[in-house]
Amino acid sequence: MNQNRSILRCISPLAWLLLIAMIGCSSPVSKSEKPRIAVIISTLNNPWFVVLGETARDRAAELGYEATLFDSQNDTAKESAHFDNAIAAGYAAIVFNPTDADGSIGNVKRAQEAGLPVFCIDREINSTDAATAQLLSDNYSGCVELGKYFVQDIGEQGKYVELLGLVGDNNTWNRSKGFHSVVDRYPGLEMVAQQSADFDRNKALEVMESVLQSHDDINAVFCGNDAMAMGAYQALLAAGIEEQVRVFGYDGSEDVVTAISEGKIAATVMQYPKVMARTSAEYAHEYLANGKRDFDQKIPVNVELVTPENVDQFAGFGKRE
Repeated sequence: MNQNRSILRCISPLAWLLLIAMIGCSSPVSKSEKPRIAVIISTLNNPWFVVLGETARDRAAELGYEATLFDSQNDTAKESAHFDNAIAAGYAAIVFNPTDADGSIGNVKRAQEAGLPVFCIDREINSTDAATAQLLSDNYSGCVELGKYFVQDIGEQGKYVELLGLVGDNNTWNRSKGFHSVVDRYPGLEMVAQQSADFDRNKALEVMESVLQSHDDINAVFCGNDAMAMGAYQALLAAGIEEQVRVFGYDGSEDVVTAISEGKIAATVMQYPKVMARTSAEYAHEYLANGKRDFDQKIPVNVELVTPENVDQFAGFGKRE
């Protein structure tokens, strides 16, 4: 015993600190620590995506997880850094709203290789073997219905402008294709300009102001989301022609639902971000807690046309309760 005490007295203070650190590093994680879910969203500069991200985060928390919301700011480099963080920090799963259908595939595959399931919501990636599942609004069908209403509202003659979203996002083209599958059947409806405004309200305002310098005799504007619809309306208002030009959006955001009820916006398509977000968190829970693995790769979420005739049934981002 005395010999052991002598040995202990010989250990330097620095050695003691190293020994304590080694013991601390090798100790097991407390069983009370919650598993973590990362919610990585393309941008939080749009109320629709804020609802998407916060709903997923809050539902994960309700299910017993520590959930953190990350903003990629529509930047694939920032998105990649968030994935690096989630993988290195030991997150258990990722709920993901991609910035780019092709550019985001590598991030999802890195997470997959690290053993993290990834559940894509709203925006898809062009891969069928990287994400665990993808929950996607039926954008094409939604814009087919919007196209029909557009023709009904505008008539079979007229000029219109189309504002596209992000060119690297499949939602942009699915919405545009659905709309044109109807409207292009009417040769009297002429598209005089088609430009991208990146799903952004301020960019839509700037693009619309520029378009109006050459085309101030238009009858309508079809916008790939509601943020752009509000930006376009703001430009029309500033030009004093908001009464003669009909604006059509897509999303079902609170400000556009209100604008439809006030006669400022013609129509939109209601997506259900809360449904997608809650379901994605629940799927992550099924994967982590119950061992479910047989998810469909692409899971469609229905959408609905919102017009002045039925707007009283809707609130922002969903049906009235």
